[in-house]
Amino acid sequence: MRFISYKFAGQAAIGLLTGPDQQHVIPLLAGERRYLGKTELPSTMLGLIEQGDTALEKVRAIAAKAADDPVSEIELRLDQVHLLAPIPRPLKNIFCIGKNYAEHAMEFDKTTDPSIAIPQHPVIFTKAPTTVIGPGAGIKCHSLVTKALDYEVELAVIIGKRGSYVKPEEAMDYVFGYTILNDITARDLQKQHLQWFRGKSLDTSAPMGPCIVHKSEIPNPGNLTVSLKVNGETRQHASTADFLFSIPTLISTLSQGITLEAGDIISTGTPAGVGAARKPPQFLQPGDMLELTISDIGTLMNPVID
Repeated sequence: MRFISYKFAGQAAIGLLTGPDQQHVIPLLAGERRYLGKTELPSTMLGLIEQGDTALEKVRAIAAKAADDPVSEIELRLDQVHLLAPIPRPLKNIFCIGKNYAEHAMEFDKTTDPSIAIPQHPVIFTKAPTTVIGPGAGIKCHSLVTKALDYEVELAVIIGKRGSYVKPEEAMDYVFGYTILNDITARDLQKQHLQWFRGKSLDTSAPMGPCIVHKSEIPNPGNLTVSLKVNGETRQHASTADFLFSIPTLISTLSQGITLEAGDIISTGTPAGVGAARKPPQFLQPGDMLELTISDIGTLMNPVID
């Protein structure tokens, strides 16, 4: 199941991607009315996630009945809707992981010695909820405050239920699904303030999407290809198999004393190839187009604007 948040005819809604090419949308509320004769599903992605298995059972029933409906009056083409970030406004800060790929850790610390660069524990920071934008939305270059805007493709994990002190072996039970997140970073602000929050939290610095893929469709998130292109040039290419800290480790670590809740987002870190590490550094400029792809999820594209 692939869930989207979108606008159609000026109204925000949530839907399920369908069809062999995933180019059609079943509006979930309209689908529930048509196929189940009720209107109990929530109207937002956060609400859907919070309802857990109860909502998922209804979504599966809607999808099954829609597949047998030869002429669905409610189905939309994907090109008819305006995609939003799957969770347009998170309830709290996005949990982010730094230095979760060995090669990126070394390029970040400007060393070839893994013993210096590789962390012994997950490096954790956050991004403000106001950073989130959806597919196609413009990433502001913020030229008044930064001259070093950078990109970072990352797999984002969406938490599906409340939990604390989660054991690693039980951590995947707390996952709802996965999406793509671009951890846009103002490198100069990141260095200037030492703590990373401001450099990571400028408006529009968390493009997210295009959808949330339910965990049932990605049985092995630890073996996904992750890549990023700038203006068609591949800058980052790796596999989540290269994680220093696995998804269960990250969930368990964060939950030790911090309650995780349905709809929380954990962005799992970026591989080598960021603009700051290139020689000379290549930072984002207005007119650049970013194309992020993660296998089994899709592609997220955003332009850089003034």
